Amino acid sequence: MTRIADIMTRAVEVIQRDDTIGHAVQRMRALDVGALPVCDGNAFVGIVRPRHRHTRRGDRHDPAGGARFRRDATAEVRWCTEGETVEQVPAQMGDEQARRLAVLNEPREIVGIVALGDLATRQPAHTDEALREISTPD
Repeated sequence: MTRIADIMTRAVEVIQRDDTIGHAVQRMRALDVGALPVCDGNAFVGIVRPRHRHTRRGDRHDPAGGARFRRDATAEVRWCTEGETVEQVPAQMGDEQARRLAVLNEPREIVGIVALGDLATRQPAHTDEALREISTPD
């Protein structure tokens, strides 16, 4: 069985919990990514995506872009571990309606990101249902 560690992207840029919302928005635009992990030092605490309300406020025309993330801005986020298999992860993505999940090691430090596209190239049968769940409005 293929493990997440075998297909994940390892070089992941993160932002810190005390970074500004505007900084997060700028980094996502500059990197052309749809999500950035948020850490407190080395510890993963969540993920920020453009669909989050606090990120939309961080538009360059909005002075709230200088605001800091609230303590609970990304508190309820799903993630997977590098030891999980590619069969286990699509359901988590569907539940979270996320095309990407942070990949953590045992000390709960971020070691990568796995995207729906990564899974689709390995287990297309499992990604169909995840994509349906991700795409269905809450």
